[in-house]
Amino acid sequence: MPGTSETPRTARQVSDVPSPRRLLSSSKVYEGRIWDVVSDTFQLGEDTDALVRDYIDHPGAVAVLPMNVDGEVLLLKQYRHPVSMDLWEIPAGLLDVEGEDFVVGAARELAEEADLKAATWNVLVDFFNSPGSSSEAVRIYLARGLSDVPEADRHVRTDEEAEIELHWVPLEDAVRAVLEGRLHNPSAVLGILAAAAAKADGFSSLRPADAPWPAHPSQR
Repeated sequence: MPGTSETPRTARQVSDVPSPRRLLSSSKVYEGRIWDVVSDTFQLGEDTDALVRDYIDHPGAVAVLPMNVDGEVLLLKQYRHPVSMDLWEIPAGLLDVEGEDFVVGAARELAEEADLKAATWNVLVDFFNSPGSSSEAVRIYLARGLSDVPEADRHVRTDEEAEIELHWVPLEDAVRAVLEGRLHNPSAVLGILAAAAAKADGFSSLRPADAPWPAHPSQR
């Protein structure tokens, strides 16, 4: 193209892919209440030296961005001890029930932490929380068609969850809070920005709730 020194590039689709390497040994070095720490010895290639990496062996998690008919999203405030802060988050929890469907787990967390049920579910985004130090994979859902869980069926929240504070926020205000550095929870940040991007086509490009999730530990 005249007036530019850049070499034209062929457009290509970028996508993370599995890349299994030769595992020489694996051992559990710490057993925790929720997750363990393992130490793997492996080779990048046939002629390379052995490498050792310790990481958190995590069951994975789901998170839910609830959106009402007015386009507001529900955020909840919860104390997080490792960072000594009250964080505005979205309902989320571990996939620690063996064999539980991912959407069922997300619905359980929505009911327990927000006293809500949803009629419409879509996948917003999948991500690894900290791939350099943990196997944790997280899926965030967009939940719409909301209704209240009956009072008699509501979960009794304890410990840090007993302090949960719920607040409906216009999506645009939530995006502004992210970009201004006022929100730090990764599921909230990613869910809010993904919802704002998906809103451009009326959420029609979102994946169905039962879309494959090959990055989850149980599927790898």
